[in-house]
Amino acid sequence: MSGLNKSPIFSYLDEYLHYLYAQKRLARNTLDAYRSDILFFLNFLAVQDFNKLEDVSAETIRSFLRQCHKCNVSSRSNARRLAALKSYFRYLFKQGLLVDDPLAMMQTPKIGKGLPKPLSVSEVDLLLTIPDLTGPYILRDYAMLYLLYSTGLRVSELVGLTVGACDMVGGRVRVIGKGNKERLVPFGEQARERVAKYFEKGRHCFVRNKATKYLFLSNRGTGMTRVRFWQIVKDCALRAGIVKPVSPHMLRHSFATHLLANGADLRSVQVMLGHSDISTTQIYTGVEPSRFKDVHRRFHPRG
Repeated sequence: MSGLNKSPIFSYLDEYLHYLYAQKRLARNTLDAYRSDILFFLNFLAVQDFNKLEDVSAETIRSFLRQCHKCNVSSRSNARRLAALKSYFRYLFKQGLLVDDPLAMMQTPKIGKGLPKPLSVSEVDLLLTIPDLTGPYILRDYAMLYLLYSTGLRVSELVGLTVGACDMVGGRVRVIGKGNKERLVPFGEQARERVAKYFEKGRHCFVRNKATKYLFLSNRGTGMTRVRFWQIVKDCALRAGIVKPVSPHMLRHSFATHLLANGADLRSVQVMLGHSDISTTQIYTGVEPSRFKDVHRRFHPRG
């Protein structure tokens, strides 16, 4: 956190982010989002010549949000910033660093969740059709695509998979998701075949004489990155003749939507996705409503 403004209003940000990391076990991407949103507000205060956080009022926050709106910040982004600030000031108040919490009575506006835009089953079939090409890159790229669609993992979870996390006999992966929570997610026979073939005939081509625990490797022998895999998905979609933008997250959407459309129960899909709240999973279906491996086998299009 070096390089922050020396004004006293910036004094507690490092402490708060450490709390989120050590106590709440938030992921790095989430921490970066909190840091960015809060820092944006603190810079706003600095421009307004605030010297103490004690001087911040609910009206100060409203003025900040109005300024964001004038700069064409979306309502969704404003709601996210307000949620970050509410959490920050609540922490400062509970730690005795502020006498009052200026946001205690301020309501966060409810922003409707956008419906996912999954690929159709036929589009997934196109995407997963392996081209008439050979080599370790094809083995790796399509092993990742098959496993992502078969498990609905977050892209960060997929690229972070270790060799030991894949149970090829049992057909499941051990995933450490948000909040450092572990879950076991089954995958189908087609995904198992693609991953096994990559591991047996492709992975060693990327190792580069380096000991590495990661299952999917870059051409430098290091773990695959989210950005690189995003590009791989894009390239494979173009190769398959899919003209609309395709992302790793769209495959996660497709995994959930296709399971539910084929009759899987919402609770099982929730656990496989790693959602802490079932209301997050309900975005995939208009109907409210096991054994996860059986659910996957029975209802997944490529189970």
